[in-house]
Amino acid sequence: TPLNCNLGTKPCKDGSECVLHQHVCDGEADCRDGSDEEDCTVACNNGRCFIIHIGQFLCAHGKKCIDQRQVCDGVAQCQDRSDELDCLNSMEGCVHHCDNKTLCLPDTFLCDGEGDCLDGTDEANCGNAPSVSLAFNVYFCLPSGSKVSITLSLDSDSTDYLKSHHNVAEDSNNGNTTMSAPAPLKCPFGTKPCRDRIECVLYNHVCDGEADCKDGSDEEECILECERGQFQCAHGKKCIDQRQVCDGVAQCQDRSDELDCLKPMEGCVHHCDKTRCLPDTFLCDGERDCLDGTDEANCADESCNSGEFRCTSGQCLSVSMRCDGHPDCQDRSDEESCTEPPQCTTKLRCPQSQECLLEEWVCDGEQDCKDGSDEKNCKMVQLKCGDFQWACTSKSQCVPKAWRCDGTKDCADESDEAGCGQVATCPSHQFQCGSTWECLDTALVCDTVRNCANGSDEGGNCQAKCPDKTQCAHNCYSTPHGTRCGCKAGYRLQEDTVSCVDIDECEGGRPGVCSHLCVNTQGSFQCHCYPGYLLESDGRRCKITGEPYLLASVQTELFLFGLRSSSLDVLVSSAKKAILSLDYDWRDQKVFWVSLDSESIKWSSLDQKKRGTLVKGIKSDCIAVDWVGRNLYWIDGIGGGRIIAVGLNSTIINSMDLTVILDEDFEQPLSLALLPQKGIMFWSEIGNEVKIERAGMDGSERRVVVSHSLSLSWPGGLAVDTLGERIYWTDEKLRCIGSASLDGEDIELLQMMETINPFSVTVYNDLIYWSDTRRRTIQRAHKITGKNRKVLLKRPGQPFGLKIIHPLLQTSNERPCENLRCSHLCVLGPGPKGVCKCPSGLLLAEDGLTCSNLVNSAFLLVLSPTVVTQIYLQTMHSAVFLKSWPEHLALPLPNVNEAAMLDYTLQDQTLYLADSGQSSVVLFKLKETGLVPRGQFLQLQGDTVTALALDWITLSVYWSSTKQPRLQVTSSSGEHTAVLIRDIGSLESIALHPLSGRLCFTNLAKQEEGAQVECAHMDGVKRAPVWKDAFQPTSLTFSNKGNEIYWADIGYGVIGSVRVDGTGYKEFKTGDGLTAFALRQWLIFNPKFFHWFWIIMDVELIMYIDDPLTKKLWFEVNTEIVSLKAYSKSSQMGSNLCSDGNGDCSHLCLALPGGRTCRCAHDHYPVNVTYCAPDQHCPAGSRPCLDGHTCFPLEKFCDGHPDCSDTSDENCVHLKGKSVKAKAPNQLPSPSFPIPADPGSTSLDNSWLVRNLEAQQCSEKHCNGNGECVETNGGISCSCGLGYSGDSCQNQLTKTMQGPLIYGAIGLCAAIVVISVLAAVVKRKTANTRYTITNCLIL
Repeated sequence: TPLNCNLGTKPCKDGSECVLHQHVCDGEADCRDGSDEEDCTVACNNGRCFIIHIGQFLCAHGKKCIDQRQVCDGVAQCQDRSDELDCLNSMEGCVHHCDNKTLCLPDTFLCDGEGDCLDGTDEANCGNAPSVSLAFNVYFCLPSGSKVSITLSLDSDSTDYLKSHHNVAEDSNNGNTTMSAPAPLKCPFGTKPCRDRIECVLYNHVCDGEADCKDGSDEEECILECERGQFQCAHGKKCIDQRQVCDGVAQCQDRSDELDCLKPMEGCVHHCDKTRCLPDTFLCDGERDCLDGTDEANCADESCNSGEFRCTSGQCLSVSMRCDGHPDCQDRSDEESCTEPPQCTTKLRCPQSQECLLEEWVCDGEQDCKDGSDEKNCKMVQLKCGDFQWACTSKSQCVPKAWRCDGTKDCADESDEAGCGQVATCPSHQFQCGSTWECLDTALVCDTVRNCANGSDEGGNCQAKCPDKTQCAHNCYSTPHGTRCGCKAGYRLQEDTVSCVDIDECEGGRPGVCSHLCVNTQGSFQCHCYPGYLLESDGRRCKITGEPYLLASVQTELFLFGLRSSSLDVLVSSAKKAILSLDYDWRDQKVFWVSLDSESIKWSSLDQKKRGTLVKGIKSDCIAVDWVGRNLYWIDGIGGGRIIAVGLNSTIINSMDLTVILDEDFEQPLSLALLPQKGIMFWSEIGNEVKIERAGMDGSERRVVVSHSLSLSWPGGLAVDTLGERIYWTDEKLRCIGSASLDGEDIELLQMMETINPFSVTVYNDLIYWSDTRRRTIQRAHKITGKNRKVLLKRPGQPFGLKIIHPLLQTSNERPCENLRCSHLCVLGPGPKGVCKCPSGLLLAEDGLTCSNLVNSAFLLVLSPTVVTQIYLQTMHSAVFLKSWPEHLALPLPNVNEAAMLDYTLQDQTLYLADSGQSSVVLFKLKETGLVPRGQFLQLQGDTVTALALDWITLSVYWSSTKQPRLQVTSSSGEHTAVLIRDIGSLESIALHPLSGRLCFTNLAKQEEGAQVECAHMDGVKRAPVWKDAFQPTSLTFSNKGNEIYWADIGYGVIGSVRVDGTGYKEFKTGDGLTAFALRQWLIFNPKFFHWFWIIMDVELIMYIDDPLTKKLWFEVNTEIVSLKAYSKSSQMGSNLCSDGNGDCSHLCLALPGGRTCRCAHDHYPVNVTYCAPDQHCPAGSRPCLDGHTCFPLEKFCDGHPDCSDTSDENCVHLKGKSVKAKAPNQLPSPSFPIPADPGSTSLDNSWLVRNLEAQQCSEKHCNGNGECVETNGGISCSCGLGYSGDSCQNQLTKTMQGPLIYGAIGLCAAIVVISVLAAVVKRKTANTRYTITNCLIL
């Protein structure tokens, strides 16, 4: 069926489809055969003739013409949108409206020979013949002598114009105008003919850097030098009026007249250099910002505030600095016309001008005395330069190694630039001289003038000339070695020595190229500034708007120093101790500092009208303000160090309100720096391992960034360069300032003669500022090169903390905590992101927002060599697979060298800890967020505790040691020790179950016998092995019921369990690296539900299981973990027969299944089932060792030298606590203490206690504790107690004799009582009679 197309459509050539007429010749094929884009009107080609209508616009793709009035109408008719490109909008200063007021042109566009308005009004009434403004260029491509006819539809004005300028005739048949060729080329007004006379080009296209004539003649004979008041385009071939630079319209073809233009910003008040507009803060600030210097012209003297002194040089100083003996004005005018000499705190003063002088300032190279006497008669001292310095030949000066051969003479003797040799390579647009470091412009080579020092630019083959058609990409020039290709500036010659490639000046952030941002361009580069900064006139450096201030602490004062005006004001001067650290919050206009006087963090408003205290009761050397999250961080130096945070507007009452961010793996943290824009923080460590670490400000993602021993020795102050994204630090031992990227890469050290003892550092823009406590100066220099150094402050007091104050330095578009509704504290994490944190004692709920009290009190105690970490198990399921510690409380162990094992009693919250480093067992009381030492429980000499377990009912401790490989128990007071089991190979773990009266222990026998797990009653009897096939069992733990025992076998990598009768063995394979194990069983809810926890050594993984089938990773840390134990209320609930009054036992009460037994200390024997008496098997004046076989004199015990083979004579106790009091049995003897005369007196005479103590010591030493010392005939003898005889009461009477003696004693006591009563009756009438009651002692 023939194809019938609808109205407005056209059939394709193949007849398969129809397309809209408006899609024909639109530059895009719509027909499958592409016929809609064939036979389209295009420019002249191969001598063919076309019908072209004036008033039309040819689309860029060349296949479609549209009405000229549709160009720049806001709707694209061309498929390639070329009709809407390069459309001019109205601009400031426009004077001519056209095209129905849709376009507004400046005066420079009027009568310029180029039609800009569609209605032609911009070229009307110009006083010249009318021109025909074509919407396209018609190029005549004709062989010589041929003719072409172009039919034009012209109005009468245009026809008249063409007749007067071209060979035009009117066709009388159809009324069309006919133009024949060739004819003399006559160019319209505003255009210029090309040299070949084939075409015309606009004058503003001549010498614009781009060839418009086919023969390139429009770019020949161009002016290379511009006249005064003109601007030369970057391509060097065009000059424009200076007023056209940065006017918003590009006159240069390369747009160089519109580059580096500063857009006028709000508040700018001063125009200069025709390209710059400066804010008022740049005017009269002492820094020249305009090339013409107008920003510093006509500056009137500014007045100072009340309470300030105006220097002759224009500075404003605090009145308190006037005549204080130290010049603070740049012209020293504050120390002139003083009525009397200043009161100097220094030992020296200038001899004539009387300024105060420090010894360190004499001959330091800086004139401190007005008469210069401090720098006269100085001896030349040879210096020993540092590892990162270069020694000048004079040996009196050292410069950084980077200054050697850098092209600048820094040594006074210029030796740093001597012998540097030839530069590696000159740029491609320069010529390299032969034997020197000179680079020469190529135009000066072979010009018959010797410009190189050795004349290597002349002679040789200089007569060789470059050919007319050279292969060089840019230029060719003659050299003594023949012709060479060169490149334009900004390009590099390729290896083929012909082609050129652009040099990326921005690559790698080269120093000195751009202060902030660098954008590479072909043959050049552009510098840009961050918001709030303006590009300086050199096109490289950036300057901040508004004056920045330096906040500095000098000894006990806080100073505010204007970095432009050099004004100096005192903020705080009431401190008594040095202010070491400070920071500020711009939003609240507050300054914070650490007060060593009151151990607090104080604040003051910048206007000095308000002051207050943020936190009390802390010891810190460093603080840092998080202005994004609105928190203040500090390093707490108590107990090993912590990083703590608190809200900036908080009111802290006690330490429980503080939030601990990090508290693990610290030795001696010193300095802290925050980068809130990224949510990360940095701190320095000066402990055994010197390093700089970083983490999120929430404590996450912790890692070491700098630890290289050669570049880090004593990192003091830290600072972050937010623009350069680098971390800076001072190093007092290396005497340098170091820096590195935020990841610890690209470490640079700047070691100068002026960094003798750098303390604090801060970075601002291109400069670093540091305080030197030895030179007593605050200085600044370029942060990369260290050059342009300047002393800002030099005062007698030591300078410490530094910060730069400016609102732009504390701005951020990120406010992640504002919309996060944390119940307590929101801190920043990496990103930054908001993270809710809880103070000590509270845990974060599953919603991640709310802090709540503990629902489940069960917890783990994880032991490291110097820290105990408490982790509540409530957080276990809410956060798993962690790369750091879960919610926890780190408890540093004060004065502990190497913690090895622990146990804990919930009853009085006391921690028992074995310290291998000091051969002792020490006690700590857990209070709030820290551990309080309670003394030593056991002190060994040359011995190490290998196993430790606490009976949480009696508080007796079961233990064993390397040199005393026995199972022994010591009473809660530490006074009585008994050996329970002797024949053990090596005991390394003990588990107790006081409710059932059982204990188990590991017996690592000799190498050939292996290891086994044994169990017994808690008195050591009924001993029996329950598992014999162990390899290296440890971490023994009872089930809650006490019927099963668990352990970790680190040799086999399994967790084993067995019933206490040796049946029902089970094991769980954990894998290699197992080091410790803990068990937590649910007694109340489900006794069969339990958690196992174990440590896998490598990166210290804490694993757990809920049931025998699932193994889960809880968290992993890089901390050395030596032990862990689980505790809960249910794990220490219940009682036994020892619970009440120590079971009536005088020494040790040991639980048994269903009962208890009393045990005497090793040097006592049982008198009956509860009472113990001293053992007499050793000679008088001696005591037995713990092995029970050897006796030594009393003075050998606790003398610091072990005499017993098991060293038990040095098991010394220094506790001052009280012993557990047992109920006295009926026959228990008690000493007779005299009663004070006045029991109600508030001032008691305790001398009777001293006398009694001396008597007891005498009784123990001379009477074996079985009698009392009495003085007879100037000597001491023993009055033996009942049942004993002998000179030292060493003989015990037989039991058959004890009866009569006892009855006799009873009768004697009765008689004494009767006599006493009768005597009292007789004397009752006597006034002021005192009554004496004598106790009767009965054995």
